[in-house]
Amino acid sequence: MNDAQFDLRQLRQFAVLAEECHFGRAAARLAMTQPPLTQAIQRLEAALGARLFERTQRRVALSPAGEVLLPLARKLLEGADALAPAVRAAAAGLSGQLRLAFVSSVTYGPLPAWLSGFRAAYPDVALSLREATLDVQLELFAAGEIDAGFVLHAPGAVPPGFEHVRVIDEALVMALPEGHAAWRSATAAAMPRLRWRDVHAEPLVIFPRQIAPSLFDALVSAYHAGGDTMRIAQQAIQMQTIVNLVSGGMGVAWVPESLTHLQRAGVRYARVTGLPGQALRCETSLVWRAGAAPVVERFVEHVRRGRGRVSTGR
Repeated sequence: MNDAQFDLRQLRQFAVLAEECHFGRAAARLAMTQPPLTQAIQRLEAALGARLFERTQRRVALSPAGEVLLPLARKLLEGADALAPAVRAAAAGLSGQLRLAFVSSVTYGPLPAWLSGFRAAYPDVALSLREATLDVQLELFAAGEIDAGFVLHAPGAVPPGFEHVRVIDEALVMALPEGHAAWRSATAAAMPRLRWRDVHAEPLVIFPRQIAPSLFDALVSAYHAGGDTMRIAQQAIQMQTIVNLVSGGMGVAWVPESLTHLQRAGVRYARVTGLPGQALRCETSLVWRAGAAPVVERFVEHVRRGRGRVSTGR
């Protein structure tokens, strides 16, 4: 039995004969004549070193060895039948694993709906999700640990070296404590408006520069354009933490407008008018490496179709 040589065709012939227990009927099912089938079974028995059928002039029945082989053969044949479709599905991006990173702000926008729709459309793709800021995502890409990521950045400042699609273009709005004096001058609207001159000197709760350098620098430039310098009171990584610190009176914060869906007691959001330069905006982009797996391309196309015109605060 050492180095037994047989193939899937012989196993399939064996399985059909085991079901029919008749060489003539089995040969007909296999679209072959009886003598080649008999020879194939004999070769299989020789390769395995065991008689697989008990044969008499009146009947053909599985031997004890054949009884053991039948479920094993069926399992192998089922696996073989599934092999080609599985490979084709993976090559087409219909199955496999998608390792996706995202910044927290996108979870307050369209990401949950995109993920739900993708899972419904591609149930054989295993989604692995990881919340991570831009600096962490760049490390994960370099280590080959993620396939794609949603990153936050200043308009047009997508990290270099990536394929990308912009998915959100939105205004930066200000989060202030509910009892802040600036609210006395706010204009009444669905989204209140505050004047730059009433808030430009306020201490900021802001993210560290390394997690979104282009956006941090855009804020620095906006303050410099008005002859001011940002007064940083506290830094925090997660947007929801920043908002929570605002509620505690630690300062005010610039946040993406989609974050206004995060309703925190003691915090209100407002647009700021009268900035010395252009209105402050931010973008979220989906980024991935060129030559990524087909499943990544499937996700990119899903997001392209689903993003519509995701843009706020124009």
